[in-house]
Amino acid sequence: MRIDLDIIANWVSPNSRVLDLGCGDGTLLAQLTQDKSIFGYGLEIDEDHINQCIDKDVNVIEHDLDERSLQNFADASFDTVIMTQALQTMRYPDLLLNEMLRIGKECIVTFPNFGHWRARLYLALQGKMPVSDFLPYEWYNTPNIHFCTFKDFEILCRQKNIKVLHRQVVTDNSIDQFGSQVLPNLFGETAIYHLS
Repeated sequence: MRIDLDIIANWVSPNSRVLDLGCGDGTLLAQLTQDKSIFGYGLEIDEDHINQCIDKDVNVIEHDLDERSLQNFADASFDTVIMTQALQTMRYPDLLLNEMLRIGKECIVTFPNFGHWRARLYLALQGKMPVSDFLPYEWYNTPNIHFCTFKDFEILCRQKNIKVLHRQVVTDNSIDQFGSQVLPNLFGETAIYHLS
């Protein structure tokens, strides 16, 4: 399992109600069901991912978050609402955060840090949007429509009076691991926020 998913699993309470937005192939929900006995649902738009969820016995609903938001869910109907590596792909991520915290007591989001030093350096030296393992898309075919840094996200949380319960910075590079503790906005590749 990805390192960010392991961290998220530690923040989810046993026997809780969990909604995973953009749940992908259902790996996280399957793991949480097995290890934490959660009652979970996933929302997913990709047909192949939906089939993979079904193969893993994950409860999944076909749902386009940009088209239908979360208005079909009642207030506080989940303990935790999760969205991994997808917030930056949403048309209105700020409104989606509001909805996540309306239907969940807490939420957990992860997103790539577009302020990472490699992205900054690539842009400075090449004069074009970075393409790498970290950001593997060209500017014209990227699903990432909102480029966000840790700082940007924390400003948004303050403006919306969202409480940050935990923040974890993840990186694969050992040099960045040390730097991410001191300067997370410069050295962190992935942000993981636990919010209420």
